Amino acid sequence: MSLDDSGPGELASAVRRVIPSVRASLERLVRIPSVSADPAAAPQLEASAREVAAQLRQAGLPNVDVVTVPGGQPAVLGWRPGPPGAPTVLLYAHHDVQPAGDRAAWDSDPFQPQERGGRLYGRGAADDKAGVAVHLAALRAHGGRLPVGVTVFVEGEEEIGSPAISRLLAGHLDRVRADVVVLADSANWTTDVPALTTSLRGGVNVTVEVRTLRHGVHSGLYGGPVPDALTALCRLLATLHDERGDVAVAGLARGAAGPPGGAAGPPGLSPPALAPPALAAPELTEEQLRAEAGVLDGVRLTGTGSLAERLWARPAIAVIGLDAPAVDAASNTLIPAARARVSLRVAPGDDAAAASAALVAHLESHAPWGARVTVVPGATIAPYAVPTGGRAYRAAHAALAEAWGRPAVDIGVGGSLPFVSAYAELVPGAEILITGVEDPGTRAHGPNESLHLTTFARACLAETLLLRNLAATG
Repeated sequence: MSLDDSGPGELASAVRRVIPSVRASLERLVRIPSVSADPAAAPQLEASAREVAAQLRQAGLPNVDVVTVPGGQPAVLGWRPGPPGAPTVLLYAHHDVQPAGDRAAWDSDPFQPQERGGRLYGRGAADDKAGVAVHLAALRAHGGRLPVGVTVFVEGEEEIGSPAISRLLAGHLDRVRADVVVLADSANWTTDVPALTTSLRGGVNVTVEVRTLRHGVHSGLYGGPVPDALTALCRLLATLHDERGDVAVAGLARGAAGPPGGAAGPPGLSPPALAPPALAAPELTEEQLRAEAGVLDGVRLTGTGSLAERLWARPAIAVIGLDAPAVDAASNTLIPAARARVSLRVAPGDDAAAASAALVAHLESHAPWGARVTVVPGATIAPYAVPTGGRAYRAAHAALAEAWGRPAVDIGVGGSLPFVSAYAELVPGAEILITGVEDPGTRAHGPNESLHLTTFARACLAETLLLRNLAATG
């Protein structure tokens, strides 16, 4: 986990000194099962927020509050003014985590961090309690000489779509307003190649119910002419893709992979002279993707176009849940009703509300055999394309190149970050940077989630250097 002693200057030495304490702080957070999707975990969410607040105070922030809004999960807001004329930087992360899922699929207790093979395993060890830890490292490394004004915002409901984020930000707008935002909640190209994320897909979930009968009936007596709801639901869900695996819902935008932002950032910061040119991400190969995703031999990839387009710039639909009789409890009965949760990833440039309406319209209009179809849309998350080429963007590239010893690449990410679009709407002049500690082996949201410890150390150094670079450009 240590950085090479030949690393850059005093700040690298300071980061090396604080890494052990930062890792200890991270492990304390991982031990708290702060699962925002579980109503019974509310006490753990509160405990996690209190622990984050205590860690920020110990890192030198004199003003730290646990904040919330009605119906929302606890967030943590800390701040420290900077030197006169210095920019203000908002550091974002989230302390809530996904459910552990099947405990038998984990090689160790998901809420007891364990190091194996240079990785720290545990739920939230990467997504996104490591983001909190990266911010702690930058604060501790600079000590009492922070070169910029810093606000730290750590929310507690990102994993459930941040339903209260707009109200939470609006209620503390004077405090969260910043010149630059750094979100430590994304991925790197590999453990050795750093990345800035420049586009995000949006997200839409809908629940669809298919009903064909008033009640269940004997499959032998009525099977044949009488349709069952589960079979009808399967046929309906199959219409969401064409024979090649491309999304078949009309009205959804489809983009092309490439530098997603392109526009210069807001004025007010001068670029660091050492900033290298941004590099495009290398071409993703099918072999690499299959290995990273764990695709079984013989299973073909779906869709058309380049892999980058399919992952970053086009819509994607998956069925993520079913309400139907379990196999072990099944009887020879025609099922009267069945439900599914359908997840749609919305391409950058599309409108999430319009995409949701298109998905609902498709499901309602493709009911097989006259089945009754009811669709209930859930919350939407807007996609986002980060303007590139701005002064903070160049400062970030300089910091990443210095910390990793090689230039960073710009990538898109197929996931969503609700905070980004909510914040950009409230503070349109801020320049947004999306960094992260994850890598293709992280397995965020799945069993055996882990943090690559060398990548973590480099990310800590990069953010520490970024604060220095932003101060120099103020």
